[in-house]
Amino acid sequence: MDSYRIPTGNGASEYVEKRSRFLGLVQPVRSEDEAREIIAACKKQYHDARHNCWCYLLRDGTERYSDDGEPQGTAGIPMLEVFRRAGVTNVVCVVTRYFGGVLLGTGGLLRAYTAAAADALADAGISVVRRWLACEVSMPYALYEPVRAAVAALGGVVQETQYAAAVTLCALLPEEAGEAFAAQVRDLTAGRCAVRPVGETERAVPLADTGL
Repeated sequence: MDSYRIPTGNGASEYVEKRSRFLGLVQPVRSEDEAREIIAACKKQYHDARHNCWCYLLRDGTERYSDDGEPQGTAGIPMLEVFRRAGVTNVVCVVTRYFGGVLLGTGGLLRAYTAAAADALADAGISVVRRWLACEVSMPYALYEPVRAAVAALGGVVQETQYAAAVTLCALLPEEAGEAFAAQVRDLTAGRCAVRPVGETERAVPLADTGL
């Protein structure tokens, strides 16, 4: 399957520009209905705010946004661009503005809505959804760090390490990296250790945990 990126969880942010407060919210979603429910809930919660601007992107290519009364092109589209650049989909973002009494101009609005969305995404984190090969390698302790580094270099993630007479590393590798990892382990251990595949799984793994 092709890999794609989603928010790891919910994220929030606050950005202040000339006394205007911009409250950012990011959440993972799976449908337009789910995204619109979250937007409606934000509008209800922040009913006293001047603007509740929003956008969402879905894996099927659906993209929607609203400037909610801000000058055209200063809120929804800049927010969308944050997620396009990050390659993140299945996401909804709402940025609520409490007006501080000072007009910000086009540049100030672009900067504020972009920052609020980006900061909320950073708080949420990004995960990669793909098919992973689960595998194990048992080795002498001295070889653990080189093998762990090989996992990271191939975009994999170490899930667990078991300590006994030898150390066993349990990892998830992108399915297409399985053969390359097996070859690297053979080279690193001079053929003394081998990779044991233990299955495949499709799941989201935090990007920060991988070597990507």
